[in-house]
Amino acid sequence: MKLTLVTGLTGLLLLGTIVELLRRRQLREKYGMLWLAVLIIVIPLSLFPRLLDNVAEVLGVASGVSLVLFLGIVFLLLVCVHLSWEVSALEEETRTLAEEFALLRAQIDADRAARDELVSTDG
Repeated sequence: MKLTLVTGLTGLLLLGTIVELLRRRQLREKYGMLWLAVLIIVIPLSLFPRLLDNVAEVLGVASGVSLVLFLGIVFLLLVCVHLSWEVSALEEETRTLAEEFALLRAQIDADRAARDELVSTDG
């Protein structure tokens, strides 16, 4: 009973934290919705642990704990793949921006050199 209470309170605390991060715009909505969906599943299962055993039995898994560990690992792998995809897109965007910045810098330098040359020949 004590573990059920601790896990339930932890889930509710995490729910409050996610909502607050969303409210302060420190967490993007797409990630916030993902974590809220996870918590909506985790909180009832933490408060009613027998429900988890029933779900595991229906799915043919030996125990609820094994099911949670498996689903947790799969979930974390999916999050890692998604974040790797996001990082790759950001790296490409950063590279493109750096190239555009270098071209603009070269154009500004060329314009300054042409202007300085024009001023020196006039003066």
